[in-house]
Amino acid sequence: MKKIFLIITFYGCSILGQEIEQKNFFHLINEVKITSKETQPELKQNNLVEYKKKNAGLAIVYSLLLPGMGELYAESYESGKYFTIAEGALWVTYIGINTYGNWQKDRYKSFAAANGNVDIQGKDDDYFATISEYLSIEQYNNEKALERNFIEMLYENKYFWKWTSEDRKAYRSMWVSSEQSFNNLRFVVGALIINRIASVINAVRLVSAYNRRQVEDLSWNISAGVENSINLPNHFTINFQKNF
Repeated sequence: MKKIFLIITFYGCSILGQEIEQKNFFHLINEVKITSKETQPELKQNNLVEYKKKNAGLAIVYSLLLPGMGELYAESYESGKYFTIAEGALWVTYIGINTYGNWQKDRYKSFAAANGNVDIQGKDDDYFATISEYLSIEQYNNEKALERNFIEMLYENKYFWKWTSEDRKAYRSMWVSSEQSFNNLRFVVGALIINRIASVINAVRLVSAYNRRQVEDLSWNISAGVENSINLPNHFTINFQKNF
């Protein structure tokens, strides 16, 4: 009887020990999983392609200061360079025409002093235009008197001039050449303004295209982590995702 009791007791203890050992084993596995997750967290990194948005206002300012610079700011100088070249050519034209006009102006004043007995000091542009149309101050004053326009008559001692027919023609040719040069400057100034306006419009268009292109450009996503397994060695995983 005692032997049977001892056998039953031994067998029960063995079963109980196996159950305890099995529970401890599964508990240990869970602890390993938890510890692995805590000590080796998943590494994740989400990155979007960053870009600096272009400002249309700055593009306008740059193009107004120097045509083509707005396009350069928009990173599209291939078209902007033509506005810069046009700007340089227009300024060269302006300087050349202005220089020629002033040269002709100095010429006709010197000619008037030498050939028409004109005192050029203190005389305005209207006076030099008037003496190109009349042979003398006497002819001019007689015409104004006939028109009863006495206010426009000139004092002979201050505004005197007298031409020969040939000298007046030569003087008028120089005066007309100078005046035409200064009139042409207005067209050059207009072309400079138009060049700037065209550059501004083009630069704003290119800035908008640049910003739209950057928004639609590549974005990417990286997910990396360490996976743990009881039956397999630890391994490192990387997931790469891109959006267009």
